[in-house]
Amino acid sequence: MKDGKFLTLGIETSCDETAASVVADGRFVMSNVISSQIDIHTQY
Repeated sequence: MKDGKFLTLGIETSCDETAASVVADGRFVMSNVISSQIDIHTQY
């Protein structure tokens, strides 16, 4: 791998949210995003 970095992709999901992140070398968070349906569900 370039620069000796080991990348890990993590994906988590539940009934209301989905999240994904990329971590380098098991220590450094390079990206983290969350998609939520809470705003849609509050209408009901």
